[in-house]
Amino acid sequence: MNAITMVIGSICILMIVYRLYGTFMAVKVLKLDDSKKTPAHELEDGKDYVPTNKWVSFGHHFAAIAAAGPLVGPILAAQFGYLPGLLWLLIGAVIGGAVHDMVVLFASMRQKGESVAEIAKRELGPVAGFCTGLAMLFIITITMAGLSLVVLHALEENPWGTFSVGITIPIAMAVGLYHRKTGNLKLATIVGFALIMAGVFVGPLIVGTPLGDFLTLDVKTLSILLPIYAFFAAALPVWLLLAPRDYLSSFLKIGVFLALILGVFIVNPAIQMPAFTEFVGGGGPVMNGPVWPFISITIACGAISGFHAFVGSGTTPKMINRWSDIKPVGFGAMLVECVVGIMALIAATALHPGDYFAINSTPAVFQTLNMSTVNLASLSESIGLDLEGRTGGAVTLAVGMTFIFTSISWFDNLASFFFQFVIMFEALFILTAIDSGTRVARYLIQDFGSVFYKPLKRVDWLPGNIFASALACFLWGYLLFSGDISSVWALFGVSNQLMASIGLIIGATIILKIADKRRYMLTCLIPLAYLYVTVNYAGYWMVTNVYLNAEAAGYNLLNGILSIIMLVLGLVIMITAIRNWMQNWNRPDVALRRESV
Repeated sequence: MNAITMVIGSICILMIVYRLYGTFMAVKVLKLDDSKKTPAHELEDGKDYVPTNKWVSFGHHFAAIAAAGPLVGPILAAQFGYLPGLLWLLIGAVIGGAVHDMVVLFASMRQKGESVAEIAKRELGPVAGFCTGLAMLFIITITMAGLSLVVLHALEENPWGTFSVGITIPIAMAVGLYHRKTGNLKLATIVGFALIMAGVFVGPLIVGTPLGDFLTLDVKTLSILLPIYAFFAAALPVWLLLAPRDYLSSFLKIGVFLALILGVFIVNPAIQMPAFTEFVGGGGPVMNGPVWPFISITIACGAISGFHAFVGSGTTPKMINRWSDIKPVGFGAMLVECVVGIMALIAATALHPGDYFAINSTPAVFQTLNMSTVNLASLSESIGLDLEGRTGGAVTLAVGMTFIFTSISWFDNLASFFFQFVIMFEALFILTAIDSGTRVARYLIQDFGSVFYKPLKRVDWLPGNIFASALACFLWGYLLFSGDISSVWALFGVSNQLMASIGLIIGATIILKIADKRRYMLTCLIPLAYLYVTVNYAGYWMVTNVYLNAEAAGYNLLNGILSIIMLVLGLVIMITAIRNWMQNWNRPDVALRRESV
């Protein structure tokens, strides 16, 4: 197997699916009607509700959903071989992810852009609405820990990378201040991007200096600094840090993605990882569980992801210009993210298996695998960094991309700079997701806390903002500080896919009410049945074998309790939904559509 075959074949499949299945969902199932006003037109306020060109909406939605997940998940899942990850990316995105994103966006637009929790409350009742809101709080907290854990080992004992990432904070703030004061976005963009690139090239100069020694940080220190940063990012005005960082990061994302595609077509690297490894039955050094159910919770973004429901019921539904734009924005962006996941899988599987496992296992565990490295020593020398034991996925992506490009003779001298550039690229997007996610967690905490103290709901009340931000950072910061990639990423995967199940439940409920044929519910019920069983089995496996097993390396009572709570919430929502479906199934179509309108 070579990379070009994988890329071209996958893209052809996804294009056919978009043309046929996407059109079926838009025309037959959801019956998108451009004669009706979208919430962006109906509630236009120039701030949140703004009719936006479909390609601009597509860009915003894609940038929001495609964070670290489609890059890291496929890399971690490569321990099972290249074929399980490739099949799940394609099947999951086509049958599950694209449908999920499309129906959640549609459901939110029907309710004037409301959140998933509010939609669940309207469609399924107050109990399901409360459980959904509480599940969302748990899920966003775990998501922040899972994403943050990815970047820790990339910056561990790496002053160059820490400096390159850290310098982007004042740069983004300066861009935000300058743009707000002058309105000159073009100059702010040029200068900001130039300074970020300069940070990568200045990085080697600080190594060995007092500043370099100060920025040489261990994992525990980094796991404290990230929540502290997130606290200020969540409490500061959005225009000062979050928005300019997100904006500048988009240029890096496009550049790295295009560079990897170009590299694959120029070099056409061979896929060195076998189709299946010896770890498909479990016991792997990266993820301890078997290929099923763990392939479907390790790879979330890129196949199907509940995190997308936060975006699909957040900013995006308030921007859609026409109802038909749901197809390219909701369905199309998910398929493009699938391509990103496939490119990340190629970067990981192009490495020799020994090199891959040496990076993604601790040195002690790697010694037990009876494997030898092939190119790792030369890659470590050209990059200028010890690569062994840097788990989490971020380093593997950067090494894999660097390895692909080292086949080009003149690239050897740029290997270290390219590696640190990719590390900065990943870290920037993770920090951007942390910014946004912590802010969402703050809002959820304020909503729930207002039941006990009403002023807490006011987003303009500074003490409430500080308290909610601090609590949100403490919650996911504790998980980050006490976890490892195998336990926290699995917890993130279970919670994330539980959220996707909730999105599909809502989609099936609405399709039952509006579709001409009730069997169209199967578009949501088929992926829901698979995902719900997978999530519950994975949660049960992790609780019994890891979280509540005192002899396991990932033993963690808190993670076990969180898993049980989330699975119970999911069960309550599922039971409520089934009762709702049974009641509505026997009602006349006319009554259902009248209620739906």
